Amino acid sequence: MSTRPLFDRIDRLATPVAQIITRLVFGQSFALTGWGKLHNLEGVTKFFTELGIPAPEIQAPMIATLEFVGGILLLFGLGTRVAALLLTGTMVVALATAHGGDLAESFRLDEVFANVAPLPYLVALLWLLAKGAGALSLDHWIGKRGGRKTAA
Repeated sequence: MSTRPLFDRIDRLATPVAQIITRLVFGQSFALTGWGKLHNLEGVTKFFTELGIPAPEIQAPMIATLEFVGGILLLFGLGTRVAALLLTGTMVVALATAHGGDLAESFRLDEVFANVAPLPYLVALLWLLAKGAGALSLDHWIGKRGGRKTAA
């Protein structure tokens, strides 16, 4: 007896729940960190300078705004794939700069996830990029109203 129908049913039931939980958890986190960065641009600019990030006086407000607005977009499920793509870029840069040493020093997966904060964010963003916002989102609602079939 094949277990495929059972797992297909679990996928149909669990995926929309996982999509909204992922969007809410990571969306609020990005919105809050972006808000914090917007209110401490001097400190963020100094940190970016120390990391050797080019044009830190431009990058700091850009990243702060991207995290804040991108987080809000994830919360509402609006432009989810675009927001996830842009935020993925910030997490890759964070891994390569601020957390690069942590990643290189850790060879155990549990240590990587425990010590390198951007990695779980990156995984969640890649999942949202692949799966989309889900049925409980503005992306889905707008797609339905526009007569287009959207992936739940």
